[in-house]
Amino acid sequence: MLVFTEAGKFEEVVAGLKKTGGVKHAFAVTGRADVAALVEVPDLKELSNVALKVFKTPGVTASETLVEIQRG
Repeated sequence: MLVFTEAGKFEEVVAGLKKTGGVKHAFAVTGRADVAALVEVPDLKELSNVALKVFKTPGVTASETLVEIQRG
């Protein structure tokens, strides 16, 4: 998940995301997003719940959820 934050808030957002269920890793990145989060959940319904929690994290202005495509 790519997370966009208010200016200068990426450290607080990372700390908040690490406390969010389903978020396995969260870290600051360079590029168009400020933070990347690796989310592991059993299904898309739970992914939706985590995405809503992420968006409600103080300092978050937007997020983009990316879903891995599994072949085979």
